[in-house]
Amino acid sequence: MSVHGGAVEVDSNRLVDRIYEAGLLPSLWPAVLGELGASIGGNGGLLFAVREGYVRGVASVEHAGKMDLFMNGEWSQRDQALKRAYALNHPGFVNDGDLFTEQELETDYVYRNFYRKHGLGYRAGTIIPMPIGDSIAIVMPRHHEHGPVPREVVTFLDELRPHLARSTLTANRLGFEKARAQAEALQALGIPGAVLRDRGRLFAANALFQALMPSLFEDRMQRLVVADEMADGLLADALETLPIGGWRVVRSIAVAATPERVPMVLHLIPVRGAAHDIFVQSTALLVVTPVDRAAVPTAEVLQGLFDLTPAEARVARGIGRAETIDALAEATGVNRETVRSQLKSVLSKTGVSRQQELVSLLGGKAVRSG
Repeated sequence: MSVHGGAVEVDSNRLVDRIYEAGLLPSLWPAVLGELGASIGGNGGLLFAVREGYVRGVASVEHAGKMDLFMNGEWSQRDQALKRAYALNHPGFVNDGDLFTEQELETDYVYRNFYRKHGLGYRAGTIIPMPIGDSIAIVMPRHHEHGPVPREVVTFLDELRPHLARSTLTANRLGFEKARAQAEALQALGIPGAVLRDRGRLFAANALFQALMPSLFEDRMQRLVVADEMADGLLADALETLPIGGWRVVRSIAVAATPERVPMVLHLIPVRGAAHDIFVQSTALLVVTPVDRAAVPTAEVLQGLFDLTPAEARVARGIGRAETIDALAEATGVNRETVRSQLKSVLSKTGVSRQQELVSLLGGKAVRSG
C-alpha cells in the first residue's frame, strides 16, 4: 500500500499472524504495535485498557517513556479524544478529523502541550468493546510534520480491525481465566481469596470467599466493601494509594471479632507484572486468614500476619495475653518507652487504635461498641 510520506511494502499475512500471536503472548504487543505503525508509515503504536477513562497502557518502544508520563500525569485525565470517540460510537478506526476541527486541534490543551511535543501530532484510533464491560483502545500516531492520517490508511487499519478485535478478545479472556485460576488455587489450599481489579472492584472469588458474603464482604458497584467499618476504611486507603502496576509491600488489615465471627486478617497482595500485561484484569489478591479463638497466635505467626518486626511481634503477643507494658519491658530487657513505641507501631500495622481492640483481635473476643 502507498501512504502519504512514502511507499510502504506490507506483508499483510505476516502482520495478521503477528497480531494473533500477541493475543496469546501479550508481551509481544510492544513489538507488534511497532510493526503496525511501520506498516502505515506512522510512528509506533499504543494500546490502552479503558474503563471510565484510561486504566493502563502499553506502547511500542518509541513511546514507552511517553506512556508512563501520559498515564501518571494530568494528560490522561484531560484528554478529550477518548470521550469524543465514545460519543461518535464508530465501529472502526477514526482519525483526528473525525473527532475535532483543525482549529480545535490547534487549541486543544493535550494536543498542543503533550501530543505534538512528543511526536504524536496526528493519530488514528479505534475502541474495541470487551464482554466484561471494559474496552481496548488502539492508537496509531504520526508525527505532526507528516500531516493528518490519510483516509486510505484508516481504510487499511479497518481491514486489520477484525483481527485486532479477535486477538484482544482472546487476550482479555485469558486474563479472566488467569484471575479465576488464582482464586481457585487459594481454594485448593483452604484459603478464602478473591481477585480485585483497579479501585477494588471484585473480579473473581472462590467459594470460601463467597461464603463470607454478605456477612463480611459486600460486592458493590464502586468496589468490594468490608462490613467492619474500621477495616473497610483501611482497605479504602490501601486501594486509593494503589499505584499502577502494584505495590512493593503487602498490606495486612485486621477485622475485629463479633459474637458470630472470629477475628480475621485481610491480606492485600499485589499481582506482579500487571503493568506489563493490560489484559490481566487483576491488580491484587485479597486473602482472608481467620484467627483461632482458642489461642493467641505465636509471635512468629503475628510477624507474618501483620508485617511486624520480631520485637513488635513479641509485644503484640504479650498484649494479646493481657500482659502489662511494665512486664513486657522487664521480660525483654528494654525500657517502658521502647515498649510503648513498639506498641504504637503494632496498633498502626494491625489497623486498630486502642490497646483493648488489639486484645480483642488477638484473643478472639468481640469488641463491645461504646
